[in-house]
Amino acid sequence: MPSPAANHAPATDRNRDPILAVLRRVCVSPGCLLEIASGTGQHAAYFAPALPHLQFQTSDRDDSGFASVLAWSAEANAPNLLPPIVVDAAAPTWPIERAEYVFCANMIHIAPREAMLGLVAGAGRVLPPGGTLVLYGPYKVGGRHTADSNAAFDESLRARDPRWGVRDLEDLVGCANEHGLALVETITMPANNLTLVLKKGLER
Repeated sequence: MPSPAANHAPATDRNRDPILAVLRRVCVSPGCLLEIASGTGQHAAYFAPALPHLQFQTSDRDDSGFASVLAWSAEANAPNLLPPIVVDAAAPTWPIERAEYVFCANMIHIAPREAMLGLVAGAGRVLPPGGTLVLYGPYKVGGRHTADSNAAFDESLRARDPRWGVRDLEDLVGCANEHGLALVETITMPANNLTLVLKKGLER
């Protein structure tokens, strides 16, 4: 068991295997995977041992959760799992120059829209041609929620902070296109979530 410093998000236990199945398929070549908004650190600690050809760079917008990330990392004991760094997705610059993959789960809807805009802009900066951005979470499609539970979730998010909310898939893709990223795959996931796979430098 990890140390008491390790926070636990139950949803991670439910979604980690479906997400890992996608990462195994789309992150084939060796390289650095930058995780934006690592949260508790559970995802990276689970994925890194299963994907030893990748260097996992965890991060978050500040260091308040790093004790948990480090506790899960210690439990995983994976040599390819790097210590967390501060990366504010919305910032105009990131403290990392290149990553072959960028991964983010369940951040875009629990943050202002500026975080989504900064995420795709940052991925456009650090990904090389052919690099991959993988996003997991709930999205509206064609302006509509994909399930009643997502609509209720969206309402609860906006009640907590009017800047939060389930984002429109088309809005995200349009913003990503402006930074050289094209949506190549939309994967239906458990609990009415989607995984989006975007590639840098493809024809639009």
